[in-house]
Amino acid sequence: MPQLVTVRVKRPDRRPIRIWVPVLPAALVFAPIVILAVLGVVVACVVFHVDVVRALGTGWRIISALPGTRFDIEQDRTAVLVIIR
Repeated sequence: MPQLVTVRVKRPDRRPIRIWVPVLPAALVFAPIVILAVLGVVVACVVFHVDVVRALGTGWRIISALPGTRFDIEQDRTAVLVIIR
């Protein structure tokens, strides 16, 4: 499971902004929303006749594979870098 998300925003003619977000405290804050999302996924799986356990297992594998992922987004003179550790 990812432990830390680092976000860096480079802005033209200004100092870059760096934000470090620890995943576990953020997950605890958003836990009620995550529970509702999981319930929504379960309902969608039942409606569309998809195996619920397999769908949730696949989602967990995707989340577990996130450490080491890096997103670089550039538009005009602004750049955003997101690193998941």
